[in-house]
Amino acid sequence: MHAGFFTCGFHIAFLVTHLPTEIALCGLSDKVSATALALIGLFNVGGSLAVGWLGQRYRMKSLLALMYASRALLIGLYLVLPPTPMVFYGFAAGLGLTWLATVPPTAGIIGKLFGARYLATLFGFTLLSHQVGGFFGAWLGGLVLQHLGDYSWMWYADIVLALVAAAANLPIRETRPQTALATA
Repeated sequence: MHAGFFTCGFHIAFLVTHLPTEIALCGLSDKVSATALALIGLFNVGGSLAVGWLGQRYRMKSLLALMYASRALLIGLYLVLPPTPMVFYGFAAGLGLTWLATVPPTAGIIGKLFGARYLATLFGFTLLSHQVGGFFGAWLGGLVLQHLGDYSWMWYADIVLALVAAAANLPIRETRPQTALATA
């Protein structure tokens, strides 16, 4: 879980800090940057609500693995598509769906495995890994840009981290959710 949340922090901080510069490096306007960031925020709301609802019906570890894998796919698609405003808008919307949607299932798994009594403390430790990942995402993005002139290596690192995070969530021993119909 820490590896997944580290990746989430890395990913989010890198994008929030460096997406406007990436868009500028592609020769697009500040308006594209602002719209892309707004789309991330807008789709974040829907994604978080949807994953919270889905977490009542499906294993949360599977949802987390799917979200991290989808981030790797989205970044891969971004890298092969032409850098147009519509590509950035689609990229932002897709990322927004998974942006903080990792929080409900992460907290849910911790609560399932360790109980409500330890949820705040253990989620705090998991959130610490998110913050450490965020530091590295923002900091390394700046170093890579400064030394290489673009973010290519950061995108590749982000794909690898997302795939590792997806795989790291699969072995979690989580019980299947009990639905209201199954208990009636």
